[in-house]
Amino acid sequence: MPYEITYETTFAAAHAIILPDGSLEQVHGHNWSLVVTVAADELDGIETVMDFHDLEKIVLGITANWHNQHLNDCAPFADAAQTDRHGLAVSPTAERVAEHVGVTVAAALPANVRLVSAAVGEAPGCTAVYRA
Repeated sequence: MPYEITYETTFAAAHAIILPDGSLEQVHGHNWSLVVTVAADELDGIETVMDFHDLEKIVLGITANWHNQHLNDCAPFADAAQTDRHGLAVSPTAERVAEHVGVTVAAALPANVRLVSAAVGEAPGCTAVYRA
């Protein structure tokens, strides 16, 4: 797709992922960076891929419930109907955060717009990317 736009934001949240031995790591926090890129083959009626503000609303709608929270207690990571012994449906790794953002953004985009990627950074130099 020849046209792309990117929206970037940050949110602060804690998490503790499930370790290989089945235990939880120590709870710790990050200032998570989030970069979402979408694309289209053709520009829309106002010569854009889509309005940046519309993309911003979609992304912030996903992260609003995570900001200043413990991700282990937030959907989709915590799910009482489908949990492991730690009360988690999904371990809140950077990869799973990126996947959830990417899938959710993709479902909310206009018909002519596609997700390229959702990239989540826990710390400088540590980024996980989900591509559709």
